[in-house]
Amino acid sequence: MSGLSVALLDWYEKNRRHLPWREDPKPYYVFLSEIMLQQTRVDTVVPYFERFIASYPDIVSLAKANEEEVYLLWQGLGYYSRARNLLKAAKAVVESYGGELPKEKEKLLSLPGIGPYVSSAISAIAFDQNEVAVDGNLLRVYSRLNADKIDVSSAKSKQKCEIYYKKHLESPSRYNQALMDLGELVCLPHGVPLCDKCPLASFCKAKRLGHPEDYPLAKRKSVVRKVDLHVLLTFDTRGNIAVRTRPDDGLLASLYEFPNAEGHPSICELGIAYPTLAEFRYLGQAKHRFSHIEWNMRVYEAKGILPGYEYVPVTELKKRYSLPTAFAKLLDPFS
Repeated sequence: MSGLSVALLDWYEKNRRHLPWREDPKPYYVFLSEIMLQQTRVDTVVPYFERFIASYPDIVSLAKANEEEVYLLWQGLGYYSRARNLLKAAKAVVESYGGELPKEKEKLLSLPGIGPYVSSAISAIAFDQNEVAVDGNLLRVYSRLNADKIDVSSAKSKQKCEIYYKKHLESPSRYNQALMDLGELVCLPHGVPLCDKCPLASFCKAKRLGHPEDYPLAKRKSVVRKVDLHVLLTFDTRGNIAVRTRPDDGLLASLYEFPNAEGHPSICELGIAYPTLAEFRYLGQAKHRFSHIEWNMRVYEAKGILPGYEYVPVTELKKRYSLPTAFAKLLDPFS
């Protein structure tokens, strides 16, 4: 074993995070957790993971679920395409692999929603295969260890990083999780890293140079497109509210929504645009930020029947319908 891997694994044994998918690292648990952890913090994922395991204890039971059931459990976790692909992948595993996740990275890559990172993570963590799951944490640790101002968004940087880590690879499952924890807990992404707590400080060129926070290259800020939207909370005479499913692709695909459209029309203009509705009342403004879009919503209450919409009791809406957070939070005054 290299000195780096010895120091890393020794630190991990003493300092690792105790997470439900680690305490019993079944392949299904690793698969589920890695899908959930994409672009989502660990502390947010834990309760969702536990609820999923309670409802679907194995991949076979998940494969029998329908989309609506999965979306309801996923509600609030965001990036709903992950939930849709999770279900598709479970069905593919049952159909093609007898309900057992394959250990080979190439076979894992054939499953819906599983890319290079997740396939490497499952292969290494669940099956102890000689793979390294390179994400932002591992890229940052590599950059500082080698004082290499890489562009973390480039494929070349990820390849360079993978080659470096494989030179020191020992006990792939623990090694990958140790690097993940090191990046999350010590080699921090913002501000000054906790070098005094780092087991790899003696190997770190950036620390020796005195400015580890300068590595890697700063990311360019992504441009967020701002969209003005009006949303109608539309009630029938019995107090039921109008909802419908969104298209099968695009933002919030297949989830439920309230009547909405782009623009901030006046109440007079709303009456013209929605001739079957009446008693429009302005309720206020709300914002919701996605990764690349920000909705600036003006919310109105209205009465009447809109063609193409289903009317459901407000009390049942959050329980039985997969309503994304962007819309669900608008219901608070009526809940």
